Amino acid sequence: MSLKKTYSSDGKKCTVVFTLNAEAAAGAEKVYLVGDFNSWNETSIPMKKGPDGSFSVKKQLDTNKEYQFRYCIDGNRWENDWKADKYIRSEIANDDNSVVDTTVPKAAKTAKKPTSKAVSKSTDKKPAAKKTSTKKSK
Repeated sequence: MSLKKTYSSDGKKCTVVFTLNAEAAAGAEKVYLVGDFNSWNETSIPMKKGPDGSFSVKKQLDTNKEYQFRYCIDGNRWENDWKADKYIRSEIANDDNSVVDTTVPKAAKTAKKPTSKAVSKSTDKKPAAKKTSTKKSK
């Protein structure tokens, strides 16, 4: 299982690929992603089964938030993501929920984009002429 995150260039959205590995799915026919982002609706976000028996789905979420979630397998079995960012005790069931944290990493916040002026300058420059050596090799 895993959570793969990519952030939009403006830092407002985080696309998360949720994956339930084949071992955890253990012969499942259908798996759904269920959580805060869909009001815990057990059938609104179906996951696609891969050739290796794993299930995955891509979901776009707002950044700088935490979302609790779980995987619903064949409508009767619940599974956490073993590589979630953290776990929080469920208010409803006597179990934990997985948590995905969409906080934008500090490195992404401080990365500066070149200004359009700097970009246009670099494209206007001509390459420097190459110097040729007049020495002959022995």
